Amino acid sequence: MSAAYHPHPVLQLAASSTTEHRPLIITLFAVFVAATLGITVWAGRQTKSASDFYAGGRQFTAFQNGLAVSGDYMSAASFLGIAGAIALFGYDGFLYSIGFLVAWLVALLLVAEPLRNSGRYTMGDVLAYRMRQRPVRTASGVSTIVVSIFYLLAQMAGAGVLVSLLLGITSDAGKILIVALVGVLMIVYVTIGGMKGTTWVQMVKAVLLIAGALLMTFLVMLKFDFNISDLLGTAAAKSGHGAAFLEPGLKYGATGTSKLDFLSLGIALVLGTAGLPHILIRFYTVPTAKAARKSVNWAIGIIGAFYLMTIALGFGAAALIGPDEIKAKNPAGNAAAPQLAEYLGGVGSTGGAVLLAVISAVAFATILAVVAGLTLASSSSFAHDIYANVIRKGKATEKEEMRAARWATVLIGAVAILLGAFARDMNVAGLVALAFAVAASANLPTILYSLFWKRFTTRGALWSIYGGLAGSVILVLFSPVVSGNPKTSMFKGVDFAWFPLENPGLISIPLGFLLGWIGSLLSKEEPDKGKYAELEVKSLTGVGAH
Repeated sequence: MSAAYHPHPVLQLAASSTTEHRPLIITLFAVFVAATLGITVWAGRQTKSASDFYAGGRQFTAFQNGLAVSGDYMSAASFLGIAGAIALFGYDGFLYSIGFLVAWLVALLLVAEPLRNSGRYTMGDVLAYRMRQRPVRTASGVSTIVVSIFYLLAQMAGAGVLVSLLLGITSDAGKILIVALVGVLMIVYVTIGGMKGTTWVQMVKAVLLIAGALLMTFLVMLKFDFNISDLLGTAAAKSGHGAAFLEPGLKYGATGTSKLDFLSLGIALVLGTAGLPHILIRFYTVPTAKAARKSVNWAIGIIGAFYLMTIALGFGAAALIGPDEIKAKNPAGNAAAPQLAEYLGGVGSTGGAVLLAVISAVAFATILAVVAGLTLASSSSFAHDIYANVIRKGKATEKEEMRAARWATVLIGAVAILLGAFARDMNVAGLVALAFAVAASANLPTILYSLFWKRFTTRGALWSIYGGLAGSVILVLFSPVVSGNPKTSMFKGVDFAWFPLENPGLISIPLGFLLGWIGSLLSKEEPDKGKYAELEVKSLTGVGAH
């Protein structure tokens, strides 16, 4: 798995600077946490119904939801990872920005509007519309929770490392305490604020992230008199690779396997976004399908502008700091953006410490917002799909459903804290690769077949979800991400890898589509053509949508 696709910001920052200005850093973090908690409590007072908790009362405008979607999507991988990948691998690093952005076209063209028209609160609503409710909702809930927990684990571990290093905490107990603190904050955000509180936190975080990136981009370009050619030329010269730094093939292209790995990662990135549960539930927070489509347009604009700025941040870090110094702090390059912030403000100066503290606080805000979105997606799916429709067979009241969602949040938060504590020193790139691969392998085929293929059956849905889920998990377990690579594997010193690629998408995504097709053809169940016609009309026109 590449450095860019890596939400574990191990920021080993200059000890002297952080020690001297630690009170300032702690104050900034405290101010942010207090402000977001204030927003959450305010939103919590307005959360009275299930619609409020799951979908924010469907009261957000297209622009507000677009901003929140951006905040949900631009994780630490986007901010820290891509800047680091560009700083170390030049052109090949920038290809990640393209993959993350192009993914939104799939979401816009295939998923956003039909999903908003067809469902109420979760992906399971769409899948169960013309299938047997209980097995399909169970499968949908399991898939949502698995994707969310893997993504959560990576963000939690990243947050723990980020905060413990900035605050100078080195003991294992201290790091576990930090992970627990992040988990508790996450539980509070979701249980009190629901979708309203989470959405406002994501909007604030998106504004902070764009403002921070804009400021750093301006300062980088100022160093080069706003001459992009000078910036790229200096970066290439300082990279040690010369002109090759600005051409494809520095990271992907050395061997046939690395080219296949890039293709596999690209497929998972582009297709996985349209199946990520915490992104899908955002389409339900707007009043109409037209607003859902517009919010994706806004998100594409905001995210596109941000990824353009990562070019300046990445090449700026390469030109001003150099790859050797970047790798000395963190071999994966995840410290490039904070290092650049400290350099632009003046290393060892108050200005450098202020900019470093602000950018680090923004990175922490990024993690918190994504963590809250993921927790809400998984707790909503448990309460609405598994508890209300499978366990209670549709007889649960709104109050009971919301209570189940809050308890599920506490439980999922506890699991994330436990796993995050164990994973605090792990290479978590594989976990995020798995989250995207599972979303693209299990969720996306089932959503597309449900919406667009009238012969799709319950067996096809179950084979697609469980087959895609199992296929992607097994391939990652036996890949170099988990074992076999002494530098980057999760378990060092052992080798049980037989799958050569770091991302399973190339195999597991076609597998998910294939199993859904075969399962439907082999099923004795006669597809309900009337229900499909209803769903088609509903998804395309919005007639009868909630």
